[in-house]
Amino acid sequence: MGQKVNPIGLRLGIVKTWDSRWYADKNYADYIFEDYRIRRFIKSKLYHAGVSRIEIERSSKLIRLRIHTARPGIVIGKKGAEISQLKKEIENLVSNEVMIDIQEVRKPEIDAQLVAENVALQIERRVAFRRAMKRGVTSAMRFRAV
Repeated sequence: MGQKVNPIGLRLGIVKTWDSRWYADKNYADYIFEDYRIRRFIKSKLYHAGVSRIEIERSSKLIRLRIHTARPGIVIGKKGAEISQLKKEIENLVSNEVMIDIQEVRKPEIDAQLVAENVALQIERRVAFRRAMKRGVTSAMRFRAV
């Protein structure tokens, strides 16, 4: 039987960094569960915005969220209305104050998470899976993915 290695764990500290950056002694499990709930909530709320990655940093009284998205205009909204509403909803989930930063994904055709979600959406719409996969791969190759 082959030995399977987690692709993220293999690259941690070398070419990738942690998605959650904080330290806790006693309430470690609470923070892990809180991070999970935050990520699940943001992914479900902003699915149409193409959320690629969510980074969470914690200090004593502040949680800083960095949301990497393909369409930052949808997340921010007109005059920042959507992002302030999102901030209030997340603060209801957690006990600390929340600060949200939005990062744009420059080439969403190359981002693995966004390509996989696009293929999954096509399969849900009953597109032939081989065609959906080939379309994703060819668009990534066209944008110089290696």
